[in-house]
Amino acid sequence: MNYPTIISITEEKLDLDALLAQVTLPSTGASVVFTGIVRGLTTRGAAHATSHLDYEAYQPMAEEKMRQVADEMRQKWPDLQGIAIIQRVGRLAAGTPTTVIACTTAHRDTGVFEAARYGIDRLKEIVPVWKKEVGPDGEFWVEGDHHPKLDR
Repeated sequence: MNYPTIISITEEKLDLDALLAQVTLPSTGASVVFTGIVRGLTTRGAAHATSHLDYEAYQPMAEEKMRQVADEMRQKWPDLQGIAIIQRVGRLAAGTPTTVIACTTAHRDTGVFEAARYGIDRLKEIVPVWKKEVGPDGEFWVEGDHHPKLDR
């Protein structure tokens, strides 16, 4: 069966209901949707406020790497039905969704939770997306310092 895979770099507002509908099949009984959101207050490390993030991506390579992540997810969890990996770019205010990883499957016990977690961790690891954090104390490009341990 040809299951839906949605990959997108977009400046558009995310519509979670529409996205979930695109990866839901008649046989779908479970979905997990992870949504990354711009924090207005960071408490990990040195606490600081953020007014917005400016996201940039090299779209052709980013989408290619996002497809790679989806392929890896399907290899590790063959019962997945739909997969969506969406990354917003542009200026995003605190409280705004930035990233979505959505997975669907027939049953909740077939790896759907693990697949969504793997998807976001892997996206952060290999997809060329950059963010500049802007707040009352100035602006700076965020270096990725969180390297999740992936079970590959």
